Amino acid sequence: MPVICNVIEASEQVPYLCFVLKLEMPAVRELLTREEIQAPEAPSDEPAMATGETTPELLDACCRLVDLLNSPQDIPFLSGLIQREIIYRILRGPEGARLRSIATLGDQNHRTAKAIAWVKANFAKPLRVEDLANIAGMGVSTLHHHFRALTAMSPLQYQKQLRLQAARERMLMDGLDAASAAFEVGYESATQFNREYSRLFGQPPMRDIRTLRSPGAPRLESVGNRQSVS
Repeated sequence: MPVICNVIEASEQVPYLCFVLKLEMPAVRELLTREEIQAPEAPSDEPAMATGETTPELLDACCRLVDLLNSPQDIPFLSGLIQREIIYRILRGPEGARLRSIATLGDQNHRTAKAIAWVKANFAKPLRVEDLANIAGMGVSTLHHHFRALTAMSPLQYQKQLRLQAARERMLMDGLDAASAAFEVGYESATQFNREYSRLFGQPPMRDIRTLRSPGAPRLESVGNRQSVS
């Protein structure tokens, strides 16, 4: 976290397909009350995000949900049932503990999400954690705890990654030089920007951009594997 995605391979013959489903937390909590599908507690050191292979049963449910687009008259009657099945499949799978943890955070989770959304929308502005805690309606230490639980980093680290990723995109896509990109995303010191950029992406800004533009350049996700947060 934060996450920025790019579609790097797609064509009419092999299109890029993506399925996104926002899970309804009341439905998750209702299913968790059923004793036979209780998910285990998630460890406190669980990462904030995970990927994994789907099961045939979960994939089948997702495909049936998408297929409802071909019969809109069935959506009001079947969509909710299929979504409950998807939640059930996830709760019974490897990520069941993670989903349980998210669903049971309740009001604190919602308040922390407000703070995360504010940082995303205002990452170029100066950030005082005390002001962010007021936006979320939480104490500073409580905000730090829940913010790290959802993003795996502190508010200031999260802001820094947003700034650096935005600057990288502006240099790569719009041709900005390093100093202009740095000031645009909120840095007051080009030296600090260069240092933190090199730490995150593995090399200084303009060298990184030249590498990405060169023939045979590594894919962005491969470069991202070198990222570290301090």
